[in-house]
Amino acid sequence: MVKSIRVGVIASGGGTDLQSIIDASEKGKIAASVVVVISDNESAYALERARKHKIPAVFLNPKNLNRISYDKQLNEECEKYNLDLIVGAGYMRILSDFFVEQWFGKLINIHPALLPSFKGVNGQDQAFNYGVKLAGCTTHFIDNEMDHGPIILQAALKVLSSDSKESLKQRILDVEHQILPRTIQLFAEKRLKIEGRIVSIKTSDSWLESYPVIPDVLYSDGY
Repeated sequence: MVKSIRVGVIASGGGTDLQSIIDASEKGKIAASVVVVISDNESAYALERARKHKIPAVFLNPKNLNRISYDKQLNEECEKYNLDLIVGAGYMRILSDFFVEQWFGKLINIHPALLPSFKGVNGQDQAFNYGVKLAGCTTHFIDNEMDHGPIILQAALKVLSSDSKESLKQRILDVEHQILPRTIQLFAEKRLKIEGRIVSIKTSDSWLESYPVIPDVLYSDGY
C-alpha cells in the first residue's frame, strides 16, 4: 500500500492540469491529494476549480513585491500545509533560487513542449511556428533555470498537416493530463531518483497496461 502524499499546486491560469490531478486523486488513480492551490492571479480559474472541490484556494498578491519577497510568502504558505510535493501547473512566475533550494526534489513542473526545445511561454505555438514534425510535453524537476531541471517523463505526438495552433495545443494538453498524474504517482511510490541531470525510474507497473492511451502518442519509459 502506497502512502498518500500531500500535494500543493501553484497555477496562474485555467487549471486544466490541476483538474487532471484532482480527477486522478478522486478516482483513486494516484496516491495523492491536492491539499492547497496557490495562485499569483486572483482571477485564475484554477482557484475556482479548487473551491469546487473544497480545496483551500489561496491568492498571494505579488503587487509591490520582488521575487524573493513573494517567494518567501509562498514558502510560508506551502510549509503551512505540510506538503510532500509542489506541482507547477501553468504557473507563470519564475521561481527564485530561494524557493527552489527550499523544495528541490519535491518540486515538479509540466511544460507543453519536448524540452530542451521551446522553453518559456507558449511552447506549443513556438513548436507549431517552427514547423516541427513531432511535438509533445515534459514533466521535470524544477531547478534554478527556467524549464531546465531533470526530465521525468515525456510524450511525443505527430504534428498533423491538418493541425492548427489550437488543435495542436489541445492534443498536447490531452497528453499533459496523462503524464502529470503519472509523474505524481511515480513520486508517491518513491520510484524517482535524481542523478545529476538524469532521473532514473524504478521499474514496476506501467500505465500503458493499466489505462487507455492516445493512439500514435509515444510515451517515454516509466509511463
